[in-house]
Amino acid sequence: MARTDSGPTAVATRDLFSPSVPRITPLAFFGLSRAKRVFQRNVVVYRRGWKFIVSGFFEPFFYLVSIGLGLSKLVGSVHLDGHPFPYTVFVAPGLLAASAMNGAIFDCTFKIFFQLKIMKTYDSMLATPLGPRDVALGELLWALARGTLYSGVFMCVMAGFGYVATPWIVLCLPGALCISFGFAGVGMAGTSYMRSWQDFDYVFLAALPLFLFSATFYPLGVYPGWLQVVVRCSPLYQGVALLRGLDLGLFTWSLLGHVAYLLTMGTVGLRITAKRLATLVLP
Repeated sequence: MARTDSGPTAVATRDLFSPSVPRITPLAFFGLSRAKRVFQRNVVVYRRGWKFIVSGFFEPFFYLVSIGLGLSKLVGSVHLDGHPFPYTVFVAPGLLAASAMNGAIFDCTFKIFFQLKIMKTYDSMLATPLGPRDVALGELLWALARGTLYSGVFMCVMAGFGYVATPWIVLCLPGALCISFGFAGVGMAGTSYMRSWQDFDYVFLAALPLFLFSATFYPLGVYPGWLQVVVRCSPLYQGVALLRGLDLGLFTWSLLGHVAYLLTMGTVGLRITAKRLATLVLP
């Protein structure tokens, strides 16, 4: 006859290993105990797909090299808050912000759509103890890691070319992390509403104006008055202004506003993504 465990000990054991009961560990306290498994999966998958990671770094790098070798000699210095800066030093933090954006948003659009609609990867994940929030958070962590990698390498290139203004450049790495967080959250949330590959035209349609009208190449005062208001409200401008202020050592209270903007954007996107995954995948 099969033995059936019963009593308080058996109940406690079942409750301990139940997926609905969080484990009391540091990772569980921050909600990362299961999300880290999604992150680990991406690490394994991209061990052979490292070329896709490296490719997103080259566009802002080529911009930086071309500006340093050509355009900077024509422009000269740029005055910001009454201080003159070489044009290359002015532009470099903006391109760093664009690199962080590219590393996050493109990873959280094409890859998420492919795994959600084509490979049905998330169907398999959600058949395990992983929940929609775990999957969304794990993908967000991977996007942050990729954006941080882009930013770290780009900062080394800036230092190599001599485009670093002050030692405060070290603060640009956590600043770039905020940019990656904001765009990764929005990218995942937007991708959850896409129905076909043609919808990715909207990603390029949004990313290009954000890049060109982000005060990366020109001071904000160059734009007309009405356009200045639009640029100030754009998410990439928040990142450009944040990294430029940190790199140049121009510390004002507005930097905290830029950080709050980006963190709010990423948090809202993460919550929307978790709800959409539950709606699209779970029965």
